[in-house]
Formats: sequence, structure tokens, C-alpha cells
Amino acid sequence: MRIELGEVETVASEINQMKLRMMKNIYVTQPFLPPLEEMIPFMKRIWENRVLTNCGPFHQELESTLARYLGVTHISLFANATIGLITALQALRIKGEVITTPYSFVATSHSLLWNGIKPVFVDIDPDTFNLDPSKIEAAITPDTSAIMPVHCYGHPCDVHAIQRVADRYNLRVIYDAAHAFGVSDQDGSILQHGDLSILSFHATKVFNTFEGGAIVSGSSGLKRHIDDLKNFGIADEVAVVAPGINGKMSEFNAALGLLQLEYIDEVIACRKSIDQRYREGFAGVKGIRCHHVDKDAYTPNYAYFPVLVGPEYGISRDELYMKLKEHGVYCRRYFYPLISDYPMYRILPSSSHSNLPVAVEVAQQILCLPIYPGLDMSAVEKIIDLIRECSWQPGVLAAEAR
Repeated sequence: MRIELGEVETVASEINQMKLRMMKNIYVTQPFLPPLEEMIPFMKRIWENRVLTNCGPFHQELESTLARYLGVTHISLFANATIGLITALQALRIKGEVITTPYSFVATSHSLLWNGIKPVFVDIDPDTFNLDPSKIEAAITPDTSAIMPVHCYGHPCDVHAIQRVADRYNLRVIYDAAHAFGVSDQDGSILQHGDLSILSFHATKVFNTFEGGAIVSGSSGLKRHIDDLKNFGIADEVAVVAPGINGKMSEFNAALGLLQLEYIDEVIACRKSIDQRYREGFAGVKGIRCHHVDKDAYTPNYAYFPVLVGPEYGISRDELYMKLKEHGVYCRRYFYPLISDYPMYRILPSSSHSNLPVAVEVAQQILCLPIYPGLDMSAVEKIIDLIRECSWQPGVLAAEAR
């Protein structure tokens, strides 16, 4: 079916109107995309070789290029990080119970349910918002087989403390590293810790391939097993050796990833400058607490800019959220509610708020502010001004009340 010229013009007009509306608003994130003309040569190669999927040349090139850039031994590309998490649990034959965090995106715990595994929630550290290692041991039972921590907002977990507990009880450690692209600590890439680490290349992430993800592993044998699982369990083209899934990344996504890597250092530098300006702007604002970054301990990627809106601020987190929204600034209460508050998890004994006091408090105060490479500094200044203006000013509030 052919589209008439008039229809094309109508669609183009609607797209332009949508762009104009979006330009007036400031959203919490916006995907970075390289210049379109630089993507064309990649597309031509795909059209020439007619390989669209099944671990084609771009797929293989991106795996090796990413491994070098990230400083890891082996990486297996996936269609998305959720399938990566599900496959990682399959690859290590995890069963029974897995200790994890309630403070994450639902994909973390959903991957457990999809494998018939019971999540056991443990509280988070009040400074890092990551799984609190000191709370893990008390949650271990004879059915516990693994720990699944999350490098929340890209800030590393206390990997050594978690590993000590895992070694003591012979548990596997699978890191949800969806936010942690390019993050390193004193040992090198943060992705080297644990048995496996899973990355997300979703459109909202620091590094994106439209949709995508990866599993980082430490041995060639485990990588081969993971690669078989993501291809229906097929090994050597004909033998089906495991009940696998279709988790392969397409050549389109892999090609975009290769081009994105050429810009990634610039992308992170832009995020860093926005992070620094926010921190300067909120210095001295009572009740606004910026998430702590220990640059002496690790190299961050500035994936998010979360703040806690405390009771000293003057208005609640939700009131600030709505106030910013009225001015065209769309922030995100990320992560709220907790995973443990959703119906399919609420029934678990570990989901009790009394078991998760820190996570409950953080979820009620958290607000992630806009941060992405295309965010103009004038927009950053607008956000800073709005948050400063809304802070506790008794005279102003009294006048508004009258």
C-alpha cells in the first residue's frame, strides 16, 4: 500500500507539532543519538550482506569492542537486559530463594519469578541506596542459592562485603548492573565482580542501542553456555543442548552500539557537568540531599541525579514533584513504590515495611532530576531556581496562604 503525498505532509506536520510541545517541557531523560548521516554506512552494510540477526558481523564486533572498552573478559549481547537477567539465572541453575533489593526497577525481581524463584527482600544502605551487606546474613535460609544486588543509579555496591557473605555460605552473586555502564572501582570495571553482571542498553541508559543488554562473564565456557541459551539452547547449529530462549541482539542494534561507542566519553562528560552544576546549585538548600558520590573509591557514569526531599525542605516530595511539573519539568520518583509493595510481592514475609525501614523512607523522599547530554544549561538553571524557590521560606508561604 502506498502512502499519498498529502498523508505524508499530515504526518510530518503532526510530528513537528509534537516536537514543539516537547521543546517546551524538560523530561527526566532523553536518549542520545549520533548524527543520522553517520549511521547510514552501517545500514548500507546490513543491506549489502543481508544479515539481520543470529550473531552477525556487527554483533560479533560490538561484543569484542565493548569487552575492550569496559575492561571485561567476556560479554554476551542480548535483546534486552530483562532477558539477560532471566538467562543469567538459568545459566547458573539458580533455584529456591534469592536475596535481593526492594529498591530497583521491577525487572530485577520479575526475572526471579519467571524462573520460579522466591525473592527475599533485604533493606538498603541509607547512603548508597544499595543492598545493605550487614542485613544479608540474617535473611539466608537453607533454600537460599544466590544474592542479586543492584548497582543503584550506577553507584557500586559494597562488592567485597557481599562476596564475603556469599563465600561463607557458598552462594552465587549475580549483579543487576543495568545502570553501571563504564563504572569502575580500584579493581577495574565494577562488572568484574560476582559470578555474572547484567547491563542494560535501553534508550534511557548512558549507553543505548535503542533496546539491548548484555551479560558479563569471566570464563569462555560460561560465555558459550550463555550464548547457547540466548539462541534457543542451540549449540553447533544443530544440537539443542538446553531449554534456551530467543534473546539475541539484532544487527541494527549492534550497529548503533558501535557508533554510540564513538561518543560515549563525550556523553559521560556532559552528564558530569550537569551533575556538578546541580550540586553547586543545591548547596545550602535545607532539606535537599544529593546522593553521595565517592570519587576516590570509584569512577561514576552520572547515569542519574537523585535527590532526597526531606521534612526540613518545607513541602513534601510529591508537592515538589507536582510544582516542577506545573512548570514543565518532568522528574521521576524513581524508585517509588518499592518492588515489595506491588501485589505479586506484597504477600512475601520479607516485604513487610518493618523489615525495610530505610528503603521505605528513601522511596518516599526520592526524586530523580533531568540529566542527559542534550539538556541545555539554561534548563538546569531553571530547575535549580525552581527547587530553591520552593524551599522553606516562612514569609513566602504565609503570603501565599493569605
